[in-house]
Amino acid sequence: MIFIKEVNLAFGHKKVFEEISETIAPRDRIALVGSNGSGKTTLLRMLMEEVEPDSGMIEKPDYATVGYLPQDGISVSGHSLREEAGQAFAGAVGLKEKLDEAEIRLGEMEPDTEEFYDLIDLMGAWEEQLASFEPEKMNSRIEKVMMGMGFSLADMDRQVEEFSGGWQMRIALGKLLLQAPSLLILDEPTNHLDVVSQHWLEHYLRNYQGAILLISHDRAFLEAVTERTIELKMGRLNSYKGNYTFYLKESAARIERQRKAFVNQKKEIQKEKEFINRFRSNVKKAAMVQSRIKALEKMEIIKPEAEEKKIYFRFPPSPPASHKVVELTGLSKSYDQLEVFDGLDLRIEKGDRIAVVGVNGAGKSTLVRILAGVEPFQDGIRDVGVNTVIGYFAQHQAEELNPQNDVLQEVESSLHGNPDANPRGALGALLFSGNDVFKKTSVLSGGERNRVALAKLLMKPCNFLIMDEPTNHLDIRSKEVLQEALNLFEGTAIIVSHDRAFLDGVVTKVLEVSPSKTRMLTCNVSEYMERLNSEEA
Repeated sequence: MIFIKEVNLAFGHKKVFEEISETIAPRDRIALVGSNGSGKTTLLRMLMEEVEPDSGMIEKPDYATVGYLPQDGISVSGHSLREEAGQAFAGAVGLKEKLDEAEIRLGEMEPDTEEFYDLIDLMGAWEEQLASFEPEKMNSRIEKVMMGMGFSLADMDRQVEEFSGGWQMRIALGKLLLQAPSLLILDEPTNHLDVVSQHWLEHYLRNYQGAILLISHDRAFLEAVTERTIELKMGRLNSYKGNYTFYLKESAARIERQRKAFVNQKKEIQKEKEFINRFRSNVKKAAMVQSRIKALEKMEIIKPEAEEKKIYFRFPPSPPASHKVVELTGLSKSYDQLEVFDGLDLRIEKGDRIAVVGVNGAGKSTLVRILAGVEPFQDGIRDVGVNTVIGYFAQHQAEELNPQNDVLQEVESSLHGNPDANPRGALGALLFSGNDVFKKTSVLSGGERNRVALAKLLMKPCNFLIMDEPTNHLDIRSKEVLQEALNLFEGTAIIVSHDRAFLDGVVTKVLEVSPSKTRMLTCNVSEYMERLNSEEA
């Protein structure tokens, strides 16, 4: 359906793509992976015709439509939620025209070609869409998708400008699903979704009629949705016919094969050079020597794939802790008329590893801010253990860096009399090397800002880690390194995150937060989701 042909792109001296080629078929489920800065978002923008390649081309038939959800930045106003969602069906006339054009094209095609069957598949999806424009079906589809996104029936008549940025992105995603483009491009779609909405989206995308191209740092989500993996690495594109786990296994095997081929070729070249040097003066073997010299000159030298830098860090040793870490008793918290907690009791003990889950707006971030001592509350008691030393990573901490500071100054501002801290060492472990530490925080990417915020956390030894969305903007490998560091951390941890694969490797308990109650369960997040499914059944 869409063909990427020998595309090259460079920004200044940096080569983003070198001769990349790929085909996206009508029902593909593709994960686009690569470290931060590898060019994933640039490739998406190229598919959306927002970026032109320096050379090569992207071919897309006229009948194919492309829908794109960026990571953030979408905001709407002036309509109710139902009216805004209904705008997804504004293309009924255009659909009818596309079907008419497709019927004409179908008559001109050879019936045994791949393009013929691709077009038939697309026409089936368009006909289904056209049928859904009946008013009674439109409303039911709007409600199904928007409730899947986490909205309630009561929200359908609210004005869209009443919803915050995260909910605005949910509106945009819901509209895109209702539009059902031929190719659905999603850039980190789970960033603004709670665990329950993610679970719904996984099921919806499995049954989606078009192709899907997905960027996500949520490994569990990738595993659930995708069937192919395209890796962008060092300007090259490598394609794998399997999900993320398959890609990891095959990528490692490919690199090992390449390494062995490089070693064998090196031995072969050495052997040939020794023969040439040995018999260079031998007249009888002159023809053979010349033949081998020419063969060496023509030989395509195998270059082992350069390894990308990897993030690495460890939390400082934890001070000794008492058995009780923090205890909340009869705690009440509200914002004006909005009641968040009423009589909340919660005890966190030494060694607990807790994931905080719940729908957006349930009070997860409020709870961890209260535990961290940075959020006031109206009634109740917050009792901190005698030896508890708190380290707090706030959800928007990466956005609150001082823009006047360079990276090193920003990290040094968190030292607070800790003589054992090593700011340069911590930054080096987090991939800030050489002059990188003198870059102003205002010019950093999202992933770089998050790494600076993590470096600040490493400046102060603690025995109770409170982390609110620590994996935002981290790629999958960086998340795995953070996961490993948390598992080696000797203290207690409570984490708010929507990333199941990350949490499953760290936590042993799940704290479910809802407006009506909280409950603590001894399980990981995947087991918690299975429990939710059985409770619903």
